Amino acid sequence: MKVLSGLDVITRSLPAGLRGKKVGLLCHSSSIASDYRHITEIFGSINECSLAALFGPQHGLSGQTQDNMIEWESTTDPLLGIPVYSLYGTHRKPTPEMLNGLEVLVADLQDVGARLYTYIWTVKLCMEACAEAGIPLWILDRPNPIGRVPVDGPVLGEEYFTFVGGACIPLCHRMTIGEMALWIREKYIPGCELHVVRAEGWNRNSMYGETGLPWVLPSPNMPTPQSATVYPGTVLAEALNVSEGRGTVIPFELIGAPWIDGRRLLHEMRSRNLPGCSFRMHDFIPTFNKFTGEFCRGMQIHVTDASLFRPVATALHLFDAIIRTSPEGAIKFNPPPYEYEYRLMPFDILSGDSRMREVLTQGLSLREETERWQSQTELFLADFRHIALYNE
Repeated sequence: MKVLSGLDVITRSLPAGLRGKKVGLLCHSSSIASDYRHITEIFGSINECSLAALFGPQHGLSGQTQDNMIEWESTTDPLLGIPVYSLYGTHRKPTPEMLNGLEVLVADLQDVGARLYTYIWTVKLCMEACAEAGIPLWILDRPNPIGRVPVDGPVLGEEYFTFVGGACIPLCHRMTIGEMALWIREKYIPGCELHVVRAEGWNRNSMYGETGLPWVLPSPNMPTPQSATVYPGTVLAEALNVSEGRGTVIPFELIGAPWIDGRRLLHEMRSRNLPGCSFRMHDFIPTFNKFTGEFCRGMQIHVTDASLFRPVATALHLFDAIIRTSPEGAIKFNPPPYEYEYRLMPFDILSGDSRMREVLTQGLSLREETERWQSQTELFLADFRHIALYNE
């Protein structure tokens, strides 16, 4: 498969709507063409439009900030001599002053197929700002790197909207960032003038390694497409006193804690015969984040068939198995704050509502919980069909 990203497409021929315009770019480390040129290099060298400002999301324009809730501040690009505005610092939403003089805002961000990945919520805030300022927003679309993985997990409830979720979509959703923006415009910001430059040659039932596109880690703890495959489930460990493997070279593929009994956990997980994956005992010592320098007992998740693997359901079973094989009360749900939400439980805003946490803490039926998600996602998918840009 040979796929062209939205950036590749406009590099071949700049759309008429961008020609002669003063352009702002929302981009990050993964905003590269197939020849590895960064979008700032491309727009900074063409004469058909004028690059006037840069905007960066969480983790910075170059992926320089390691962890969540590490802010970065605006600066000036030393080569281009134009402002670089942080949208993960004093401001999350572009101010009128930031947009002043711009005639169009172009966004090129690599999503990873999980609702709680924050880049789309930066885009949502940009959509609001652009609608208010009367500025068109163009999105250069990119493949969902885990498109073959089934839709999985709860649909986010509106009462749980935060910066890690601002639309009623499933946790593992199979959409591209362009499709999510179209969904957001239809449901929440109809006044936004939105243009999506589609990726060419991509079908939804594929994985990133099949696209032929180069992979640049979109955030510091997303080193490989394999990390992205398990991420929609194991990222929920961020809200627990369990390491999600940050501080190792394969974050989100590893799960562990000093108090876990690795052998019992491995036996328990294998006995559940979960589809599309295998488990292997793997201990580790994180170099940063939770349990820095401590010996953690745990396991690695190996995805054997992405079309059968359900990352959120697998994580639900994993957390339940940890509870059942660990000392009573060992696993704990972290209290707020998380991503600047000071009222709601972190696990709830990540998962989508409070029910998954209640199922785990009360020992309720996992099957009934996953069936609840299924009924939610069927309604979502029926509503999404007319927005979808890509075939299966």
